Order: sequence, then C-alpha cells, then structure tokens
Amino acid sequence: MNSSSIQSLVPLLLVATLLGCSESTEETVTLSDAKSSLEEKPLDKLVTHQSANAIQGKPVIYQVFTRLFGNKNTTNKTWGTKEENGVGKFNDFTDEALKGIKEFGTTHVWYTGVPHHAVISDYTEFGISADDPDVVKGRAGSPYAVKDYYNVNPDLAVNPANRLQEFKQLIERTHQHGMKVMIDIVPNHIARNYQSASAPEGVSNFGTRDDTSVEYKRDNNFYYVVGEAFKVPNAENDYKPLGGDSNPLSDGKFDENPAKWTGNGSRKAQPHSNDWYETVKINYGVKPDGSYDFPKLPKEYANQSHQVHYTFWKNKDVPDSWVKFKQIALYWTKFGVDGFRYDMAEMVPVEFWSYLNSSIKNVNPNATLLAEVYNPSLYRDYLNIGKMDYLYDKVDFYDTLKAIMQGKAPTSSLLPIVQRFQDIDASLLHFLENHDEQRIASTEFAGDANKGKPAMVVSSLIGKGPNLLYYAQALGESAMDDAGFGDPTRTSIFDYWGVPSLQRWMNGGKFDGGKLTLQEKSLREFYVSLLSVSASSNAFNSNYADLHQLNLSNDGYDESVYSFARWEKNEKIIVVSNFSPTETKQFNLSVDKGLIGLWSLTDGTFTLNDLLSRDSKFKGSLMVKEGVGSVELSLEPLESRVFHLK
Repeated sequence: MNSSSIQSLVPLLLVATLLGCSESTEETVTLSDAKSSLEEKPLDKLVTHQSANAIQGKPVIYQVFTRLFGNKNTTNKTWGTKEENGVGKFNDFTDEALKGIKEFGTTHVWYTGVPHHAVISDYTEFGISADDPDVVKGRAGSPYAVKDYYNVNPDLAVNPANRLQEFKQLIERTHQHGMKVMIDIVPNHIARNYQSASAPEGVSNFGTRDDTSVEYKRDNNFYYVVGEAFKVPNAENDYKPLGGDSNPLSDGKFDENPAKWTGNGSRKAQPHSNDWYETVKINYGVKPDGSYDFPKLPKEYANQSHQVHYTFWKNKDVPDSWVKFKQIALYWTKFGVDGFRYDMAEMVPVEFWSYLNSSIKNVNPNATLLAEVYNPSLYRDYLNIGKMDYLYDKVDFYDTLKAIMQGKAPTSSLLPIVQRFQDIDASLLHFLENHDEQRIASTEFAGDANKGKPAMVVSSLIGKGPNLLYYAQALGESAMDDAGFGDPTRTSIFDYWGVPSLQRWMNGGKFDGGKLTLQEKSLREFYVSLLSVSASSNAFNSNYADLHQLNLSNDGYDESVYSFARWEKNEKIIVVSNFSPTETKQFNLSVDKGLIGLWSLTDGTFTLNDLLSRDSKFKGSLMVKEGVGSVELSLEPLESRVFHLK
C-alpha cells in the first residue's frame, strides 16, 4: 500500500490491531497434543523461523516493479496508455538483466505486481472481463487490488494467452542465475471486481457462497452493508478516473448490491476517495465487534516450530477465507515461487498467519515469508506465533534513518532501537526505498541520492536481517515526474511509465549501463560493493558491538557520525559513516578494552583494509596500546569506511 495512505489510516490500523488481539472462547488444543502427533522429526531437530533461511552472509532481496522494469519507451505522458507509454514484460528479464540484478549479491528477486490485478486495458478476447475505471486506481491499476489470484497480469506477457507459461519461464531463468523468486500475496483485501477465470477445479470464487443478507457470518468471505448499494466515491481533490479520459465504463457507477466493506476497513456504502475504495475487506472470522470466531492458538505455541503449528491446525474447522488463501499460496508454491511478501499483514489475525505459513512450510520448509507490519509491539507475535521469517523494520529503524538523513535527528537515535530488538534482529528487514516510500533523491526526502550512501552502509551492515534494494535505487532515481495517479517522489505503481535512470542502465536491452551518467555509474558501483560485502561475509550474521557512545566524547566525532563493529571467529570489521553532506570529519576512533579482548588482540599495529574503497590498496591502521584500540580517521562528507582487520 502507498505510505501516504498508510499515514492517514493510523486509527484504522489501531482498530485492526485491536481486532487481531481479541480473545476467543473457541476450541483450543494443548501443545502436548500437537507434539504427540508429530511423526517425522523429534522437536529438537525442528527448524525455527530464525534458522530456516540461514546462508553465508545476509540475504539481499531485490524488489522490482515488474511492469516498469523492461519498458524502453521514453514518452512518459501523464495518464498515458499502454500504447503511448509502453509496458515491460516478463521476457525483458533476460540473462543479461538478471546478471545485473545478481551483481548486488541478490539472493531473492521480489517481482512486484505479478498476480492478475484489475487493469483498464481490453483483454476480453482472452476471456478476461473488463474492469471499471471507477474502481481502478491509475491507468494501469494497483497491484494490490488483485482480480484473479490464479493467474498473472496480462500486461506482462508478450502473448496474454500464454502469460502463465511466460511467468514460469521467468521463474526458471531466475533460478538458473542462483536467485529465488518472491511475489506478493494480499490477504487483507482483493479487487472490488474479483473474478477468477483461472481457479483450479473445485476452488470457488470469493463471495460465491456468501449470505449477503447479514453484515457478518463466519464463512462469508466479505462483510456487507446490508440494504445499501455501493456508491462510487465523490471526486474529492479533483480526482477523475483515467485523468478525465472517456471510457465506456467510466460513468460514476459500479454495480455492487449490497455494498461490501472497503479494504481499509471503511463500513460505508460510499467510501471516501482516500479510502482503498478499489478493494474489499476479507472476513477472517473476526466479528464486527472485534471478537474471534475461530480456534485460538494457545500462548504456549509461541516459538514452536512450523511443524507443531501445522499439526495444531490440521483438523481444525477454520473460516472459509483461511482455506481460500491457503489454496492460493500452495498453488504458487507448487508453481515454483519460493516465497511471498505479505501486504498489510497486521490487518489480518495472527492466528491466520500461523495456519497459512505452517501450511506453506510443510510443503517447502525453505520458503521465504516476509510481512509488512508497522506496529513494533506486534513484531514478536508475527514472528513467533505467525511464523514469519522476516518483517519490515520501518516504523523504528527506517523512519529514524530518514530523519537522520534529513538532518532532523542525531545518529544516537539509533541506539535504543538496536537494543530494543536485539532478540529478533535476524528477522528484521532493512531498506531505504520500496514502492511505498519516497525515493531518496526526491526533493521531499533527501534531494540527493548520495545522502543515502552512509545510511545504506548503516542499514545494510548493522543487523543480521536481510537487506532490501529497490530497483533503480542504486542509480539515484528521483521519481519527480507526474505519472498520473498519486504524487511524484515515488515511482508510480498505478500507471504506465518509463523509469529514466533505469532505461539508461538498460541501454536498449543490453543491460550494460552504457548510457548512465558518471554519477550514476559511481553510485551503482558503491551499491554493488556494499551489498556484495554484506551478502558474502558471515560477520554480519554474527556479533555486534556499539562504538558510537564511546566515541561521542572524542574530538571531531559528533552526532553526524556513527560507528560499530561486527565480527565472528575469522572476520573482524569496523564500520564508520559520516552523515554530514558538507563537513569532513577528522578524529581518532576508540575501540574499548572489552572488544579488543574479545578479538584477542595484543598491543601493536594491525592493518585495516577498506572493503568499500574503489582503491583496493586503501589501508588504515588499528593501534592497540595497553589493551585499548585507536584508528586515526578522516572521513569526507557522506563517506563511510568498512574496515576489515587482517
């Protein structure tokens, strides 16, 4: 979901959180019952969520907006059609393109916008029903208003009739380059015009069996506004579907009677134009008063393996929507998809995630499960009870880094965040850009992509969790043009568009960076170097020590600098970043006796190699005297050092 919408939905998210924490008086099963029914492995051999995806170094998830990635058209007309502005295809992810993605140490490619969502383009000749612009956002549609979960966006195929096979081939190519494939699943809501034409035999469409005479029924897929028909939102803020262009279906009406609750929780027959009016809320057995209508998972199941959870749910009577989304997730798992990114996961009860994720892990124990959760107080529930592998670390870590980059917060603001989440650090995904967030180079964020360099060093190396890199972030894309729906500063996810910096790297399909500016080439080299270090060194999966507090009293070291150490048995690394865009920082970095002792260093001088330096011969020195270490440093504006102790 777009983060500008998310900010206005805080009260709704709080309500959803309350719904997700309600007590239930329904059936429970003891942990001992579940343990006794396990047949495959003893409990001490079971995989936990933190070890399920263990690799050398940290995972790097490369998020790409699939529809825009391969588009070579440079027209970029506001509200332009597919024919005018062009559209990327699955086939644009050639071997050369995938090699370029792999250069960042990428372990997973998150192909955003793959499931078939509502679109305006006419695909009726392929048996696809037309979508009404009155309930579609943008010209190309929102990827988070899925219309058919058993097929893929026809825009992405050279031959729409063959679109599933073209996606299958992309999965195979990605695997051949040693990377896993992730796609979105959006359990909280679906397109208002959901009509699966591709569901397997025996799978019914959402709402087919609903009793529409009542607001709520446990096995209804939707909530209903009984006695009222849906009304298209009023055109506040001068918004007009398709930018005001004519369309046979664009008449200010959409046939839905009775009206359904809207995706963000609005219970009105006529939602506001700022609501997620193009979607409808899914019913997971949470009654309108917030109480649960399904079995409650006992608290003792926290931290137990996915096998234990799977056994708990195996014979339970659960709401119909649970079953439908399990069918969807297992369909794609068996299709070859290696994992999922879950949109707005905290708006769905955590017990559902236990049910769904344990079912997925039962089929593919190595599946990667990433959730968008914005309430830090719920992090541990969604990891330990919901069986997620990774969660967004936005509300605390990203938001704080953004404030530091904008000069609105001291670097010390990071210290309590690191301490607060030490126990789940390996499960927190770090990022500086994604489809919901402003581009670093945009005027409303930092206005300069280089200001992201020290932040990316800290974000990538401070924790044990994976890193997310958004496509064209490493090129300094600013996204300041008006594509149509939504505001500039975020690359549009609703319209047909060409991404200028990415197109320069694509170089007409060569994917060799042949048209990049010198600044873009330099920035990309920085990202390749940094993320390759993160992905290849096991030190970043191991120990952490803060150096910042110790050095704040040193001359020349201030709140625009940040430092820490990472190490394991055979690797010792010191990270220092200067966030100041104007000042060179000169100081002696102190390393306390405790860390020197843990590193088993005696008095003397030790060579430091900078892993980020383009000059591979750059060296520094760690001088140890009477058990205390010191590194003499001069950091230029926005410069970082990642020292490897030889």
